[in-house]
Parts: sequence; structure tokens; C-alpha cells
Amino acid sequence: MRIAVIVGSTREGRAGDSVAAWFVRVAKQRDDIDVELLDLAEFDFPARYPQVVTAEMDRFTSAIGRADGFVVVTPEYNRGFPASLKQAIDFAYDEWHAKPVGFVSYGCRSRGFHAVAALRVVFADLHTHAVRDEVALDLMANEPGPAQEPAAATMLDQVVWWGETLRTARAARPYVT
Repeated sequence: MRIAVIVGSTREGRAGDSVAAWFVRVAKQRDDIDVELLDLAEFDFPARYPQVVTAEMDRFTSAIGRADGFVVVTPEYNRGFPASLKQAIDFAYDEWHAKPVGFVSYGCRSRGFHAVAALRVVFADLHTHAVRDEVALDLMANEPGPAQEPAAATMLDQVVWWGETLRTARAARPYVT
């Protein structure tokens, strides 16, 4: 299974790159998935939605299309998720359809729960299947590590199960929106 791990924050000094690096290390220990890291900070997206698709938008959308499932690494900003993540999500549409998505969120006390709740609504409209379990980190209490690995394993098990199931279904019958 091809899993795209999307780092949703592009802010300078963000924790998202270190959280994603931890998660990718955990995910790469599995032999049932191939991980592709899509760090939005490494894409040169336009400030405004252009009239034509740019090469960077196409590069991102193509990676979404190749993936069998997704894990979004997101902070919580003001009870929501970053605008950079929403912009990137909106560049693709059909490429998201009938694929699973899991979440690794981080913040303070809320651990990113509000961001994930908002993302579940967005991804439902894109015809994805958001898996139930997630990894939620309070970075004020601790850094991601062995204590969070069981949650990561459970979430990945669900993404893989749904990814395999939906890939088989898409092959047998194209998804209709």
C-alpha cells in the first residue's frame, strides 16, 4: 500500500516536521506499506488559486492520485487546522475519492482534536473514509515516542485495511460521485 503522509503546517518554527519524522519512522517499520512524505513547506504553491494548474499543484495532486491512503499530520490553530493544509487539500478532488485518511494531530491540552474534527468534515465531502482512531499529541506534556506507537499502529492498521478494501473495490467498479 502506498501511504502519503502530509505535513499540514508550513509555519517557521513548526513542530510538524519533527512529528511527521517520528511518524514516518514508525510507519516504515511495517512491511505492508510504502510511505511518501508530502511536506507542504516543500511545495511552491501560489498565494491565490490560479486560473491554470501550476507545476507544483500538479506535483502534489499527482502524489495524491498515486496514494492508496493518507495520514495527515496537523497542528491545531485556534480550534482549526492550518490554511496551508486547506489550500493543498482543495488542489485535488477526484484523487482523494474512495481512499482512507488517518490523522496525527498535535497541540497543547486539546492535542489537536478540534483540527481533526474539522478535517473529518472536509474529507467526508471529498468522499474519503476517515478512520476512527487517531494519534493525538500534547506537545507541552511530551514529545512523540514509544508511548504513542500503539496508537499509531492501530490507526495504520485501519488505514491499511480500508486502503486495501477500497483499492479492490475501485478496481472492480469505478467510484461514482
